[in-house]
Amino acid sequence: MSIHIVALGSECPGGVGPGDGGPAQGQLQGSLLWSYLGHGAVPGGRDVEGTLSGGGVPGRHPLNSAFMEYQSRVFGDVRVVVQDCPSWDLLDSDWAGVRSVLEQADIVVIKYSVNDKLAFQQVRNVYAPRLRPLLRHWGVPVILVAVGARLNDEGPPCTCPLCASDWTSCVPHGEGLQLSRDLGATYLELPSLNNYFVGRYFGSVLEYFVIQCLKQKAKERPDKRRGYRMNEPRPPHLEQPARLPPVRVEESSFCQDMQWLLERGVQFADVAFYAGESGKELGWAHAAVLCAVSPYFRQLLGARGAWERPVSQCACREREGPHSLLSTWDGGLEDPPRPEGHLPGRLSRLVVKDPLLCVCLWETLMFLYRGAWEWEYLEEAVEVKLKSPVAVAQLMDRVRSFVSREKGPRDTPTPRQTGPQTLGSLFNSPLYSDVIFMVQGSVLPAHRAVLVARCDVMAAMFSGKYAEARSRVVPIHGVSSDTFLSFLEYLYTDSCCPASVLQAMAVLVCAEMYQVKRLQHLCEVCVCAYLQSMPSRELASTGISVIRLLRRAKCHNADQLYVWLLHFIANNYLIFSHKPDFLELSDEERDQVERLRWPSRGYLQELSEYQQRRRQLRKSRCSIM
Repeated sequence: MSIHIVALGSECPGGVGPGDGGPAQGQLQGSLLWSYLGHGAVPGGRDVEGTLSGGGVPGRHPLNSAFMEYQSRVFGDVRVVVQDCPSWDLLDSDWAGVRSVLEQADIVVIKYSVNDKLAFQQVRNVYAPRLRPLLRHWGVPVILVAVGARLNDEGPPCTCPLCASDWTSCVPHGEGLQLSRDLGATYLELPSLNNYFVGRYFGSVLEYFVIQCLKQKAKERPDKRRGYRMNEPRPPHLEQPARLPPVRVEESSFCQDMQWLLERGVQFADVAFYAGESGKELGWAHAAVLCAVSPYFRQLLGARGAWERPVSQCACREREGPHSLLSTWDGGLEDPPRPEGHLPGRLSRLVVKDPLLCVCLWETLMFLYRGAWEWEYLEEAVEVKLKSPVAVAQLMDRVRSFVSREKGPRDTPTPRQTGPQTLGSLFNSPLYSDVIFMVQGSVLPAHRAVLVARCDVMAAMFSGKYAEARSRVVPIHGVSSDTFLSFLEYLYTDSCCPASVLQAMAVLVCAEMYQVKRLQHLCEVCVCAYLQSMPSRELASTGISVIRLLRRAKCHNADQLYVWLLHFIANNYLIFSHKPDFLELSDEERDQVERLRWPSRGYLQELSEYQQRRRQLRKSRCSIM
């Protein structure tokens, strides 16, 4: 009989480099397995006779040159063949060859030095995930050995920040133990490679697994001699379940929606810009969007009391600086004529005193509305109009002052890089709100401009001849307050994170009610992610009815979720087929689930025949004996 041992890793700090071509003979003779097989002692008084092949010189493995191969004999007549690969980097060049060597292994020994933390992290993060499924599939015993003495083993680590301890360079005991649990290995720590530790600790564990392997091979030998294994039926092959169909989400249209609001949402504008010299009207904007993006506009438009008309006020308090660009002006005159269909209400008039800003006001507003992050596009658009690099640089500095954070006396303004999360500060905030939703007794403030830009149904509701267009308080029926709040959060932030499957389905129904397709797709992705993350035991005992989720998905036009749930039920057929609501499937749906079911009927039939043949074979063996 022979036992094949595959050793991976180095017990020396630093190991063997990728270009070293394997360890020298002196390095190998100082290794763990060589020390045990050459002159180690097995507990019980029996000496291990080490007869190394090739005159004591290890040779290369024929399948993979990264492994050094040598032999020894234990227990008198048991041959031990060792394939040792001290460098993990050598495994990357020929993984197929490494796998062929591991397939022949009876015992796997993984070694590392406790004083080489970088090598340990490479093993834990790179190579252990690749070895784990193979070792668990083959059922090979694994021994994880940590070699070396830590400098701070005499006591607990010092917590003083000035103490230069070696905990950053040594592998703690807990990390090695966790790696052994991940690999399903037996964990050992050897302070040194002397005869006592190698023979007493490592030798005892290795001897135990050698004896177990010998017993297993002894059981298989009579079967091979009598030829029973040749006649035994082979188990049927179980195919992998079909891959679930992907759920695709549309690209975000947040920037396009805000651009539409600036170009066509003049009906809900409440800020008018005028040239400082000529008094010509330059454009319209929305105070809520400007204040959400720019601290400068927040200070300029939000300094007054809520919705109060001030007496003539000017924000130009500094001769130089951002405040000299714009100023609010209201001399008690009547509001200027508004565009057709414009709602009555508060109007802020801003005087643009900077000539460069007057020329490029539209490009600046477009930059602010699209999220204040497309600096390159803004600079290109400004260059087309100004034609002067100096003027472009001056205007870019003034735009940066719009989106800079509030600064103290010693701080300099720094531009913010914002995106779809720009309007997050306005979500569920009464600041600048012009509409209030009443949902199940809850008061949810909102802004018509944002709602109109982000939702077509809201645009029709607030722009037409409906009662909502003339009322400040709008009741909402058929939706819970939490669900409608999540719906509003998506409109402001372009993101949605439901807390559960049921909450995601409720938001999906609300999104279908208001025709927000992208939010509906995001909810479909959330439902799929929650269900797919459930283990089989939780899926079998959960109170969530997947069949009813299927019904609701079909009822509310969630086509992607409907198809995905059909495949999900088919992939977990043995779980859902025993539930009472499985009978609620239509004939067409049941036919599709039966066609996609896993495991298939053919496999279950082959498995039944295989088990029956094995029982008959066992009875025939008993009768022969």
